[in-house]
Amino acid sequence: MEQKAPEQFSDAYEFIYRRILYPLFEGVVRRRHTLRYLHEYERNQWRSHDELQALQWSKIVRLLQFCYEQVPYYRQRWTAAGIHWQDIKTPADFAALPLLTKDDIRRNYEQLIAEPFKGRTLRKATGGSTGQPLTFEYSKESNERRMAVMMRGYAWAGARPGQRTVFVWSGDIGEVPLAKRIKISLHHRVLRRRMLNCFYLKASNLDEYLKAIDAYRPVALVGYTSSLHQLALRLLESPRPHWRPQTIVTGAEALLEYQRQDIERAFGCRVFNTYGCREFMLIAAECPEHDGLHVNMDHLAVELIDTGGRLASSGQVVITDLHNYGMPFVRYTNGDLATSTSAGCACGRHLPRLQSLDGRLLDLIRTQDGRMVSGVFFPHLLKEIPGIERFQVIQKDLETINIKIVKGAGFQPGKMPFLEGEIRKVLGDRVNVRYDFVSDIPLTPSGKQRVTISELDGFAG
Repeated sequence: MEQKAPEQFSDAYEFIYRRILYPLFEGVVRRRHTLRYLHEYERNQWRSHDELQALQWSKIVRLLQFCYEQVPYYRQRWTAAGIHWQDIKTPADFAALPLLTKDDIRRNYEQLIAEPFKGRTLRKATGGSTGQPLTFEYSKESNERRMAVMMRGYAWAGARPGQRTVFVWSGDIGEVPLAKRIKISLHHRVLRRRMLNCFYLKASNLDEYLKAIDAYRPVALVGYTSSLHQLALRLLESPRPHWRPQTIVTGAEALLEYQRQDIERAFGCRVFNTYGCREFMLIAAECPEHDGLHVNMDHLAVELIDTGGRLASSGQVVITDLHNYGMPFVRYTNGDLATSTSAGCACGRHLPRLQSLDGRLLDLIRTQDGRMVSGVFFPHLLKEIPGIERFQVIQKDLETINIKIVKGAGFQPGKMPFLEGEIRKVLGDRVNVRYDFVSDIPLTPSGKQRVTISELDGFAG
């Protein structure tokens, strides 16, 4: 197969898209400021360490004042703790503020929405990769900035807007109205994206996914780590001429070193890892040096704390969104574990780095008929069921899946047939799915809840 893309056309379309089509769509049609924020973030990445710290601190102070004055939850909680926003004068003072948990958000949902933003926020649900689905609100500016900072991070991998890109990613849950499907399809066509639903990936259709990639000939390939790894293994087991993208971006799951090596050998290009979650979108990403993931500190404040709540170089991830004034997340714990590094990066960017992500492994689920379902499928699905506080999926053999569920006050039993139907679409009818409603789900010794567990020998993700 011819390996070289029609570069001239690709570059021309990318130029037209970035300079004409995207500005018209975002700025004129949608009246969004995404490109302005992108230019801001592109300049920020080359600022000195001191400049970045000063920029971040100014954003923190402005956010704290707003939270104290406009967000009932923070005003009440900080006042009860004897804290005024003006008392926060140093990063150490900031690190002493109470943490925000998923349970805090569920119990105080309305009090966390800023008074000036009532009725003007966007809403999203997390996939609950730590076993606790969550609904939250965010502002229009936050949404635009999230898109901008994601575009910056993907550009480090050479994956820029307007390039031909294949996403091996999650699809919509349930029946999607025709009008919405048409709108989504047109949107992806303009963006030059081909979407392949990774939740339907199985041994018998790996070649179909690979043929779809070959046919589209993408510059960039973006996908769930485990799904791209399964496609890579197929290429390594059955070598054949195939399309080679210029770059690959992995996300949603931890990228292990052997997976990186397999994917790079199979597709013949470098892999760039990313770290994010739905609450914030892109948190950190690899630059071309592949030496840890740069944290978007001009957009977020990311801390690591030990079991005693003290700042540490390795521990629980704590995140503050510096631009979501609709429902501010101040020192939010997302359930992930990571290790940072203080060493400089040869790329010249002074954005700090996470050296490793230590606690975000979701096991792969397998079936008798050869399906290989990313563990991310269940968080993606269960977020659609109101009132599920926590869950855990356990596979003991090829015939049985056990789903433990902790019900909350808003649980709707009538949603169970929908849940069963969506699981059957992906896992098929030969799997016995058992639902256990429990009062608690124990954590691992490290304090992490494993959401998807495969106990099949040699099949853990």
